[in-house]
Amino acid sequence: MPNTTLAAAPPGAVAGRPPAFDNSYALLPEALFARLPPTPVSAPRLLRLNDALAAELGLDPAWLASPAGVAMLAGNHVPDGAEPIAQAYSGHQFGHFSPSLGDGRAILLGEVVTPAGERRDIQLKGSGPTPFSRRGDGRAALGPVLREYIVAEAMAALGIPTTRALAAVATGDHVFREHALPGAVLTRIAASHIRVGTFQYFAARRDAASLRALLDHAIARHDPAAADAENPALAFFEGVVARQASLVARWMLVGFIHGVMNTDNCAVSGETIDYGPCAFLDHYHPETVFSSIDHQGRYAFANQPAIAHWNLARLAEALLPLIGEDEAAAVEKAKAVLARFSPAFGAAWRAGLLAKVGLHDERPGDEELIQDLLARMAEQEADFTLAFRRLADAAEGDGEGFAVLFADPAAGRDWLARWQARIAADGVAPGARAAAMRAVNPAYIPRNHLVEEALAAAVQRDDLAPFEALLEVLARPFEDQPRRERYAEPPRPEQRVRATFCGT
Repeated sequence: MPNTTLAAAPPGAVAGRPPAFDNSYALLPEALFARLPPTPVSAPRLLRLNDALAAELGLDPAWLASPAGVAMLAGNHVPDGAEPIAQAYSGHQFGHFSPSLGDGRAILLGEVVTPAGERRDIQLKGSGPTPFSRRGDGRAALGPVLREYIVAEAMAALGIPTTRALAAVATGDHVFREHALPGAVLTRIAASHIRVGTFQYFAARRDAASLRALLDHAIARHDPAAADAENPALAFFEGVVARQASLVARWMLVGFIHGVMNTDNCAVSGETIDYGPCAFLDHYHPETVFSSIDHQGRYAFANQPAIAHWNLARLAEALLPLIGEDEAAAVEKAKAVLARFSPAFGAAWRAGLLAKVGLHDERPGDEELIQDLLARMAEQEADFTLAFRRLADAAEGDGEGFAVLFADPAAGRDWLARWQARIAADGVAPGARAAAMRAVNPAYIPRNHLVEEALAAAVQRDDLAPFEALLEVLARPFEDQPRRERYAEPPRPEQRVRATFCGT
């Protein structure tokens, strides 16, 4: 994936073509947002530009890397056609409702329509205070910006719906958290930034007109067929339920923990959004928590389906006035749709696990076999990613690499013998099975210790080489990459990351 890593282009460089904005959210009622420009920074410097994503969006990398482009990415210049706004939303944060959140450190510059006809938001994160900042400085530190860049692009390479990182720009200014840190701005691309909390904001205020306008906009953007349904609001809700069920299953199949599944971090588009205290499992355990602020384990790995269901119930509550005038009847209709989440998630999770262990058709006993594997992995502290990856090797006869991942290799060998007996019964060629397993079991994930290593080098030494090297590996997660074995290895005990932080 070609990318640009450089300082802002010198004066007189070829400027290229600026974005052609085509804004729709800014046409909605003013209650949905606040209009304001980003706050300029003192010395913008382009750290990384995602050339491939720029081309996908129909943007000109040459212009983005020019002084005018870097000024836009830093928030120092608002180009023609952009209509910068901070979006309003509410949110349940760790189960407690906050009626007024909104974009406290982000500005939606505008929208573009890609060559494929898809509408995408261009948002600047860390672009200064807004009316929703709640006494915050509206800025972002370099570490969290690079973390989001790494994990968002890794998720995209893994094939999981996600917001994307177009650029990272150093500001030349410091932000102050526990101590002074270098500042940065991330340019985030999204199918939209409409969240469950966006609907909650207007439902809580009983602003029926804004709620209806938001629904119509969301339907046009994400579920156009719902506009012709007998009950458009219910049809839209059905689409959100299906997307969230699929998304959370896909997270868990690669060992991802979002870390802060508040309703303001739940996008109705079905994209993963807001990479704060997120992390990937090293050794598997369903109760794993990384977020430093999740003291009760609300957002633990295994809790994610239940939390997604809870968040969707909050969306249903916000949509009730639009589902029907008879509240009791509307509740029953919404409950019927919400009840589809668990079966949909379960089907996606089971199908994904079958593929991960190389079973092409489900037979009696398969679910018990897989659940026994997960139980042994948890008890024996087997690495989640490597266990499934090395199981693909075992499909071709080499099972010892799998077994030694278990604290007691005998536990791995015992399970492996049962699995080998099962796969011998379906007649799939070993090479074909192994290839299919490697296509769904990544060799490389953004391992927490490698992410922290890259961030420390960038923040402490202004050294982006580890960041670049990690991104290059993660761009091809399903391919074995010679001489890059360390990127696939789990952390040594002293390297383990036990807590991640939101970065705000």
